[in-house]
Amino acid sequence: MSESPQRADGDSREPALDLVGLTKRFGATTAVNGIDLRMPRGQLLALLGPNGAGKTTTIELCEGFLRPDAGTVRVLGLDPIASGAALRPMIGVMPQGGGAYPGIGCAEMLRLVASCGANPLDVDWLLDVLGLSTCGRTPFKRLSGGQQQRLSLACAIVNRPELVFLDEPTSGMDPQARRLVWELLAALRADGVSVLLTTHLMEEAETLADHVVIIDHGEIVASGSPTALTNGDPENTQVRFRARAGLDTRLLAAALPEGYAVRETSPGSYRVDGSVDPQVISAVTAWCAQQGVLAEHLQVGKRDLEDVFLELTGRELRT
Repeated sequence: MSESPQRADGDSREPALDLVGLTKRFGATTAVNGIDLRMPRGQLLALLGPNGAGKTTTIELCEGFLRPDAGTVRVLGLDPIASGAALRPMIGVMPQGGGAYPGIGCAEMLRLVASCGANPLDVDWLLDVLGLSTCGRTPFKRLSGGQQQRLSLACAIVNRPELVFLDEPTSGMDPQARRLVWELLAALRADGVSVLLTTHLMEEAETLADHVVIIDHGEIVASGSPTALTNGDPENTQVRFRARAGLDTRLLAAALPEGYAVRETSPGSYRVDGSVDPQVISAVTAWCAQQGVLAEHLQVGKRDLEDVFLELTGRELRT
């Protein structure tokens, strides 16, 4: 990149975020329930959770858009409400839902945001980096969903913030745009910018995050690096394979030693959890032969972040 989105100078002795006993209620509903979270500077932290778990509320408390009912919030060492005027030039915010004027042109919107900063990035360079140069005159409301997301991201980083809040930054993007954004976020982190993002894409969190926090019902249920969260029991590996949908997995479970779990994770996708050895692989292929099917794309590996997420938050659909 020819232009470096480096952070502004700040007091690096203070953490990027320091939340203690953070609580927020909406009537009888407790959206955030006593969260303690400390995020060092220069880190990319992924905040994960099902719909309604409290992710967006937590971010809005950090941004100063909501006032906590209990606990304390410090962002770059400052109270986001009492010191909001001092904090705003130091942070970037990418909300869900775009955050731009519907009728304003793409480039005009970014220049408007850049005019509020003391040392903004070059707007034309940033539009080019995010693949928006060809739609600079297109009104926001006529951009595709992915283009709107990329413009919202550009608005969040154009003024060289020290800390960026990104709520579902790649939602609605095609794979090429998503990879482009991942590269930009990696460059931000390399330049020392602190990034807090929420995402429903486990691959995104696993690829980008230094630290992952999983919350459910307003409480932290797991915290650690992606590697630490997915390693778990080193003996707990798994076999994944594809075959005809709807096979009777009880027959395979009966052919395996006690303690193994077998399930069809989605139509035609099967998984065996347990300590995998050559005998287990042989049992899987023999069972497939008995069913008259071929075990395709057979892979042996450890559980991934999605497995951990589902184990902690359940498999039921949230609204």
